[in-house]
Order: sequence, then C-alpha cells, then structure tokens
Amino acid sequence: MKVAVLGTGIMGQGVVRTLLHEGHDVTAWNRTRDKAEPLGGVGATVVDTAREAVDGAEVVVTVLFDGEAVLGVLREATSPVDPTAASDATAALGTSADGPVWVQASTIGAADTARVVDLAAERGVPLVEAMMLGTKKPAETGKLVMLSAGAPDLLARVQPVLDAMGAKTITAGDSVGQGTALKLAANAWIASVTAAAAQSLALTRTLGLDPQLFLDAIEGGHADTPYAHIKGASMIAGEYPAQFALDGLRKDVSLMREAATAADAGFDTSLLVALAGLYGTASDRGHGGDDIAAVHAAFTD
Repeated sequence: MKVAVLGTGIMGQGVVRTLLHEGHDVTAWNRTRDKAEPLGGVGATVVDTAREAVDGAEVVVTVLFDGEAVLGVLREATSPVDPTAASDATAALGTSADGPVWVQASTIGAADTARVVDLAAERGVPLVEAMMLGTKKPAETGKLVMLSAGAPDLLARVQPVLDAMGAKTITAGDSVGQGTALKLAANAWIASVTAAAAQSLALTRTLGLDPQLFLDAIEGGHADTPYAHIKGASMIAGEYPAQFALDGLRKDVSLMREAATAADAGFDTSLLVALAGLYGTASDRGHGGDDIAAVHAAFTD
C-alpha cells in the first residue's frame, strides 16, 4: 500500500523502516526535514510538506508528539490549495470517498482526540486510531501491539498497515477515542512498573546491598517480569539511551490525570500524582530526553 508517515521521531522512524521492510510504498515527512532525511537512504520518499506526503496516499499515519501537532498537521494537509476557489482541483486533500484513511497513532489524550475527531469530520477525512504499545525496538521490528478503534470498514482498509507495524492488534471499539483510553491505561502500567523497579533498585543500594541482588531475587518468581531486567540493567549501569523518552511518558501521565478527572467517576489519582512527581524530578535533573529508565535518577541524584 502507499502509506504516508507524518512524524519521524523515535517511533516514526521505526514505523517507516518496518513498513518498507514489509513491502509498502512509504512517503515520510517531518517538520524538521533533517530527522526524516536518513529514511531516504532505505527506500522512503522524503518530502518537504505534509500536503505532499498525503497526496496520493492510501493510508496516512500520524506519529507526532502531542495534540496540537496532530491538529496542526491535519489542518495543513487538508486545507484547500486556494481557499477562495471551489473547483475539484483545489479541494482539500484526502476528503474523497477513495481518499486516504488517516490513522491517528499519536498519544494525545482524550480531550485532544475529541478535537481531532471533530476536525476530521469537518474536513471529511476518514479517521481511525491505532495507538502503538511498545518502544523503539518493537517499532523497528514490527512487534508493536496496535490498539485500534474506529469504524470497522475503515479499520479493515488499514489492517495491512497495522499488521506490518505490530505483532497483534487489539480493537478497543468502534469509536475513535477508545483506543486512546486503552493506551492511557497501558501506559499507566508502564509508568508504574518502571518507577517501581527504580525504587526497589535504589532502596537495595541505599540499604547497603548490590542492586543486582533485587533482580536476582525476583527472577523466575511470580513477581518477575522481563521488563524489570531490561530497565533494571539500564538503571544499574546509569545509561539511558532513549527507547521511550522520559518527557514523553511524563506527558502521558499528565494526560492520564486529565482523562480520569474529566470522567468524574471518583477515580483516585494519587498514584498518578506521585508518578508525575517522580518523572518530573528526573526530567528536572536533566533526563527528559533519556529513556524512561532514567526515572531512577529521581531516587538517587
């Protein structure tokens, strides 16, 4: 399929490479072209504008940082070439029945997702969402878990792209926003277990022991998880090459709190508040661009 990927940060680059490996024809765009340029060397077509990327695509995948970025790119790529003209030649891109399906894959929270849904409806853009559960390596190897939502017929049209991006797809519902809700819940788990591993390793060291002993103690037991060993090794080494940037997860924790509060269901946000504090401290200590394992710095620096 002809796919446009808008946004080539850590995750977007991995998605482009995976789609190319699976035989898709990929056009890549990034606001800062330098970040997209290396993808030209592996077979992607790199363009200067989001409009160019979308033109002729069957599927458009947005992999951007936040809601404002998604809304801005959607407006830019679907605005008429000449707003004063009414001819078909100047119609908004992607608004015809055979135009591209937009796959919103950015974690932007419930409120901004609703704004994107409204803008897509206003512009006549077919929209689904497919949140990406995973980090850099799964993105590069097609091993993400895709959390999709939207009209079944539209999801069927984009399924070959989701299959290329992920090892499996979990459909959260037929309304865009339900995939976002599931992603926030899943990332709450990631934020919690990463911070918990950091706390236990730091506590082990504080109490005078080698922190590796904590990982040895849980290994093979019911409380064990491979994730603790992956992130734990990074924490013990004090090296945090970004697989999932800490400031990205910090942003997501804020979105979790906003969504839970807006739902007005008596949800206790105490743990989310604590997580926001820990990731905020690590970011303030210079680790915002590092991997989320750098939350360890909140306990030790």
